[in-house]
Amino acid sequence: MSERTFFANARLLDPASGLDETGGLLVEGRMIADFGAHLDTAPEDAEVIDCDGFCLSPGLIDMRVHLGEPGAEHKETLTTLSQAAAKGGVTAVVGLPNTDPPIDDAAVVEFLARRGREVHGVKVFAYGAATKAMEGKRLTEVGLLKQAGAVGFTDGLHAVSDAIMMRRVLAYASGFDALVLQHVEEPALTQGAVATEGEIATRLGLPAGPAIAEAMMLERDLRLVELTGARYHATQISTGAAVSELAGAKRRGLDVSADTAPAYFALNETSLMDYRTFARLSPPLRSEQDRREVVQGLISGAIDVIASDHWGQDQETKRLPFAQAEPGAVGTETMLQLALELYHRGEIPLLDLLAKMTINPANLLGLELGALVLGRPADLALFDLDRPCRIDADNLASKSKNTPFDGRPVQGMVMATMVDGRMIYDGRD
Repeated sequence: MSERTFFANARLLDPASGLDETGGLLVEGRMIADFGAHLDTAPEDAEVIDCDGFCLSPGLIDMRVHLGEPGAEHKETLTTLSQAAAKGGVTAVVGLPNTDPPIDDAAVVEFLARRGREVHGVKVFAYGAATKAMEGKRLTEVGLLKQAGAVGFTDGLHAVSDAIMMRRVLAYASGFDALVLQHVEEPALTQGAVATEGEIATRLGLPAGPAIAEAMMLERDLRLVELTGARYHATQISTGAAVSELAGAKRRGLDVSADTAPAYFALNETSLMDYRTFARLSPPLRSEQDRREVVQGLISGAIDVIASDHWGQDQETKRLPFAQAEPGAVGTETMLQLALELYHRGEIPLLDLLAKMTINPANLLGLELGALVLGRPADLALFDLDRPCRIDADNLASKSKNTPFDGRPVQGMVMATMVDGRMIYDGRD
């Protein structure tokens, strides 16, 4: 295979620089050697890929996935996760620390980095746990974990609910310029809840918690951020009240950011009506008004990142009564397709949308990824912006197939994905 690959006739998209033009891109070995409208002739020794006007962008960065490995390989492995991510145009994933053993020790971070290299697919990064065993009682060694490669610190699905402990986490992390991520949900109000309080939960007889629990935890944390000066990221924003809190914090100049997942801007709580456990998520699906306000948060910039919250669950944990089923859905493979709905509806410009899955997460996590830069690794996604298709759970590459979007028509399809100059997915006809 040639050491040089030339993408011809591509619509080059780079949110970091604002680039949107037709041209070519040359890859030499692992790196981007040249790109732009001036590049219209392939070198003689290069393998040529005619993009036929398809979009060529930096590979997506999915900054919230459940790895499965180690500890839950029957639900997902790094190999199957990598295959799913590649089919979605994702070239880097960041795993939550809720593995078994949890990522609260430098040795686990190093193990995952080694396994990621062995899989030879997408790039695998990890968060370190904010507290030992994610129990909210003792701080982890943030400095050692960061030195080992942890790109942020979080207790994953569990909020650090004790205010004194959260203050310590933020203060300690700020000394290392480390990003703290929080699952913003007041646990005392949502314990045992599987739905959002309201008419639908009442009609279905499901244990429910108030949507305001999200903003309550977020507001407390923002006060602690003011106190400590830490870098703070709120995950999986699902309510309009939380969007308002974030917007206010940014106006006050706090170093805060947030992400949401496609489920919270593409679905609402009516998806629970048939007790379909694939729609059992954490946080739970919200009202239509909340869904619209999350979209507005993405438009305004109050929400910086779209992440999949990819979480494979097998049949044994999903084919149960709704209240007993495990939460979660797979999503790294369909993240781009669902996000493109916002572009096709005219709600968000294409470059602004792609920024939320490329340069924005890269900047937050301190990764030299997510942009078209000469001399940087050739991590690229080639996609047809307009091709219609339908999400089919049976054809997903993930080991688990638990998607609430099965059968949903979408517009957009990834054609190829490259990491470090290697084609790790090629779906061209």
